[in-house]
Amino acid sequence: MSDFERNMIHRRTWLHHAMAGTGIAVASLFGSTPRPFGQLAFADEDLTDLYVDDSIDRSVNQGVQFLLRLQKDDGSIADRGTATAMTSLVIMALASVGTIPEPSTPEGRAMSRAIEFVLQPRNQTKGYFGHHDGSRMYGHGITTLMLTEILGMGATIDQNTRIHSALVQAIQVILKSQSVRKPQRLQGGWRYKPDSRDSDLSVSVWQVMALRSAKNDGLDVPAEAIDFAVEYLQESYTSPLDENGQPREQVGGFAYTPGTHHPAFTMTSAGLLAMQTCGQYDSPLVAGSAAWLLEHPPRTNERFFFYGMYYYAQGMHQVGGEAATTAAKIVPELLLRLQADNGSWVSHQGEERNVGVAYATSLAILSLSVRYHYLPIYQR
Repeated sequence: MSDFERNMIHRRTWLHHAMAGTGIAVASLFGSTPRPFGQLAFADEDLTDLYVDDSIDRSVNQGVQFLLRLQKDDGSIADRGTATAMTSLVIMALASVGTIPEPSTPEGRAMSRAIEFVLQPRNQTKGYFGHHDGSRMYGHGITTLMLTEILGMGATIDQNTRIHSALVQAIQVILKSQSVRKPQRLQGGWRYKPDSRDSDLSVSVWQVMALRSAKNDGLDVPAEAIDFAVEYLQESYTSPLDENGQPREQVGGFAYTPGTHHPAFTMTSAGLLAMQTCGQYDSPLVAGSAAWLLEHPPRTNERFFFYGMYYYAQGMHQVGGEAATTAAKIVPELLLRLQADNGSWVSHQGEERNVGVAYATSLAILSLSVRYHYLPIYQR
């Protein structure tokens, strides 16, 4: 067995045992209901059989090693600014392939240092993670989601406690921002700043996922906040809904802002995953957007290709059936041939080109890691 094989099995075995105990730790520390970790796909399997030496595993491992080489002395992992948000995205990518912050592996040590960087008090201004690094509500949603996903997985009890404290404040920022007075069709969503009086789907999806993940953690998230977000998602659907909430067109998608009737790949993928995150698995909007994505598969020249692929891979996987099978074929076909020899992914399209290599590489890993089922937020 190669070192790579041992590394992959070690990651998965360690995560299984660590997570099994984490639910108890979270409940005892914070008095919350632990996540249903037993629902993880590998809970009842022989973990040694999970390793399959194929191109996806090799690609993901190369991407992880590239990200580790980007880490700076302060623990951050970023190359184009917005260090808190980018480091958080990298941490999610590491977690998605089974890495946890523990000292026995280079990946675990790097992850622990990255978490410590994010938790530095200067990075959170009155609960808000988007001010210091300039990432605005985008970064705040990404960082909050990351912290909810690793709550209880910290390297120490102290680190877990600080993750929880940061989350309590961060969730309040999201809830307060959602309650800002806005035009009717824009209510329930979020925009670039906490006090923005408009909304867009791209920013809103991160906040929705963060809220839902926090609720799964047992943190204080009112059910009305999720319901309010669903109403905004419905407004963002491109086919008008009738009085029964049914879309007039069987196949449709999501747009960047309400009132637009032309679906886009990235926003349709984002809306699909957001609806599922809110528990709306049987919604006709989920069926309609999955059908639209089957008719309009992703292309590498999409304006926000890596961003869209992340949502597409996760959302279509949860739909199941033809949608999952199609995405499982398309995602590696497109991404593996775009990976550079050094393990990274780089965008050459539009605005994504300026965001950086840590961004593209993290999103590519998150897209390819669907089959590992490690991040609870993406489990149905």
